[in-house]
Amino acid sequence: MAAAGLCSFLATAFFLLASSSALVEELDETFKETRQEDVWLVDFYAPWCGHCKKLEPVWNEVGIEMRSSGSPVRVGKMDATVHSSIASEFGVRGFPTIKLLKSDMAYNYRGPRTKEDIIEFANRVAGPLIRPLPSQQMFDHVQKRHSVLFLYVGVESTLKEKFIEVASELIVYTYFFSASEEVLPEYVTLNEVPAVLVFKDSTYFVYDEYEDGDLSSWVNKERFEGYLHVDGFTLYELGDTGKLVAVAVIDEKNNSVEHTGLKSIVQEVARDYRDHFHRDFQFGHMDGNDYINSLLMDEVQVPTIVVLNTSNQQYFLPNKKVENTEDLIQFINSILDGTAEAQGGDGILQRIKRVAYDARSTVVVSKMCTWLYTTPSEIIYVYYHYLFSFTEVVKLMFFKSIL
Repeated sequence: MAAAGLCSFLATAFFLLASSSALVEELDETFKETRQEDVWLVDFYAPWCGHCKKLEPVWNEVGIEMRSSGSPVRVGKMDATVHSSIASEFGVRGFPTIKLLKSDMAYNYRGPRTKEDIIEFANRVAGPLIRPLPSQQMFDHVQKRHSVLFLYVGVESTLKEKFIEVASELIVYTYFFSASEEVLPEYVTLNEVPAVLVFKDSTYFVYDEYEDGDLSSWVNKERFEGYLHVDGFTLYELGDTGKLVAVAVIDEKNNSVEHTGLKSIVQEVARDYRDHFHRDFQFGHMDGNDYINSLLMDEVQVPTIVVLNTSNQQYFLPNKKVENTEDLIQFINSILDGTAEAQGGDGILQRIKRVAYDARSTVVVSKMCTWLYTTPSEIIYVYYHYLFSFTEVVKLMFFKSIL
């Protein structure tokens, strides 16, 4: 009886495994000719890649969820070592690489490798670039679902053409909507229409071409909430904004005033001094100092404030303890006026320092990912997603630069 029960269990488990795998199609050379017939979410993998193997059960869950929800997106995977020409055509440089293929467009996914995040990305990118909001009820519903959303208000115009163009570029990150002025809540006031707005942080902001410049750059900077929980992935994304990142490095499990108070100070400055600092700074906090220590090659005391420049790997530390908002504002102003001392950087001496630091650090390196990246934001991306140490990647860059 027990044996029969075990056999039944194993048969059921095998069936479920086979069913989930069947919902993820193994693609071959014929995909090149047929891919434009549907919208595809594809995992380009290598059989020897450990990260690909880790992604596989998640990918099977994605296939099940997309099919059961009635999504038009088909889920597939391709062995990029066998079909290297197709992988190269799609710009695959490492494994695993996730792309959504829609008509002639190929959209890269660089978010967390969770089922929920991957599905959210697929549904967003596979849908319309601009989603219409025909009623205030629909607007309210959408606003409750999204912490950040961009809205075009008005009829056809040059501004709308720009909005569509920006959406085609940045749909991988956020949502874009359109509505008439009548749909807007009563608290929204527009001086002129057409207009582009961003709704976030329990308020809204209107795009001003004269003050904000290029619409694409404005959207790229405004797609984040004013205050964030910063991790490696977030820091990578913030690298595209050109902003300095001011973070409170704290222990989230520590409920002492020293930790919670520093976080509150940063939150208060982010909220109350947006008009002063938002153009140049992004605010948030990090839980623990492990990640920041690897970036700075130093032991950062917790709690503390660190301001990072992801474009050149420089950073700033306050010369005194930050105990209130006035202290933080003074520190930020010293960075803006150039009186604060910048540390780090990406010069040759700093690269040599990284090699020395690496020699006395525990390094976790994936031998499967040995290509070189050349920008700081790409370094952060590799460190976070492929389990390179930050110092190992920079060391590879260093040797590349002197060869």
